Amino acid sequence: MAEDQGFKRINFFKGFVTTTKDWNDAEMYHVEKHRLHNRCFHGAGTVPGYRQEFKVRARGRADMSVEVAPGYAIDGQGNDIILYETEIKAVNKGDFKLPLTIYFVVKYVEEFTDFISYKENLDFKGHRRIQERAAIEISITEPDITKEIEIARIYLTEDAKKITDAKDPLEPGPNEIDLRFVPKAGVVGGYLPMELINRLRKIIRNQRDMYYRMARDKKVLAANGAALGMMTIDMLLDSGTVGPQNVMPLLSSIGDLEWDTVTEIEATKPTLKAMKDFGQFKHSVEVFRDLVDDKGLQIDENELINFDSLDQVIAVKEKGSASLSSIVGEQLSPQVLDNGESDISPEWTKIKEHSGIMPETTTIEGQEWTLIDDIDILNKESEQAHMFQIQEARDSWRARQRIRYPDGVTVEDVGIAHEGGYASFEIHNVTPNRPIMLLRRMDYARGDFEIEYSVNDVRVGISQCPGSDKRFRWRNWPYFIPAEYVTSEVLKITQKAITAARDINMFHFWFYQAL
Repeated sequence: MAEDQGFKRINFFKGFVTTTKDWNDAEMYHVEKHRLHNRCFHGAGTVPGYRQEFKVRARGRADMSVEVAPGYAIDGQGNDIILYETEIKAVNKGDFKLPLTIYFVVKYVEEFTDFISYKENLDFKGHRRIQERAAIEISITEPDITKEIEIARIYLTEDAKKITDAKDPLEPGPNEIDLRFVPKAGVVGGYLPMELINRLRKIIRNQRDMYYRMARDKKVLAANGAALGMMTIDMLLDSGTVGPQNVMPLLSSIGDLEWDTVTEIEATKPTLKAMKDFGQFKHSVEVFRDLVDDKGLQIDENELINFDSLDQVIAVKEKGSASLSSIVGEQLSPQVLDNGESDISPEWTKIKEHSGIMPETTTIEGQEWTLIDDIDILNKESEQAHMFQIQEARDSWRARQRIRYPDGVTVEDVGIAHEGGYASFEIHNVTPNRPIMLLRRMDYARGDFEIEYSVNDVRVGISQCPGSDKRFRWRNWPYFIPAEYVTSEVLKITQKAITAARDINMFHFWFYQAL
């Protein structure tokens, strides 16, 4: 190859006498450069999105033949292999010792054409063109990617009377067309009309949020998968990697995830299944899956991509949003407990002023809360286990207090206080998607400050601590973390002091979860 010695372009100059070798070298320069580009940027395999991608199909008749659809492939040397018309390939069982696997491959072939001989001088003759074409062959050896591309394989048996399409494409049986091993060349992006892209992105983001809320509020686990799938497609659209060759397969995957959601609702959520909009929602998912099942956009008679099918798919998705929204219900604003004295429910106030050992479970407003974890401040093992630390503080100090709760009980405890900066720690034994109540034992001799809480680096809100009590100074100050922020089994909490020139103290943490 030219690349082994370095590429040389032909350079014409006045008086340069060219030969046939010069002209052939000039042509090969471009051929070799193009092959290098194909190998490095696209790799070997069939090219997604071009015509019918060398799809091998049964002919629908009881014989031993298949049809190979038009397509474009690149072999391991970088050659372009293009088939322009459907080709029929017959299998003769007598050519093989059965049973065995046969391979359908496509190869790059060059043929000299357009021969000419000049009568004036018979020494001047030759082929004026080289025809590049695709050759479909059947082999009994594993395909060599450097010179041929597999487009199908079939495990052929002695009693085979016909070749059929696979009933299960993921596990084809004997005498069925197996497309699992067809390599794909790399293709990124491609043109999609911006009007369709903008509509698709809008509906994907809208339904992503609805599926997320369905998982969170209705406890439909499969809806999480649908939401994550839509988030992935949204990112791919942002990155420009979605094009005509992959938009339908990507949407097909979304359809499968949505169908899992439908199936789970039917099996485990009778209340949702009984809703009048569920039938319409299910029907919209069925229609959507049927439309994207073809796996590709159609090519019209002028060899141009027809985007009508994508427009129809998006329209179905848009229509289905209304029924999905009805099932999910109205979006609720995130619940962030203000934690002012007047904002704490009477039942939480009892816990707030509780002087004894914290209960393993407690019922608040009809909801049972379970103690899942706690941190004993200044206990080295407890602090290390929970990654407790104070950072960027202007000042910090330890304290030992022997003071009373509002019920008059005196409790002695050690803790730490800091001015400025923030404290960070972990909560363990967490069940995702369930709310948490954080209780902080504090000295309430001087309140009137605010603390900002973040969970896994996501801001949750502000805990306000109004007022003070210099006589009964202990409080177990609560802060509510909504379920939507509880996303993992271990939560990283950041507790940041945001009131200037005020110290924040803490002596013990308890964490309750509504399970």
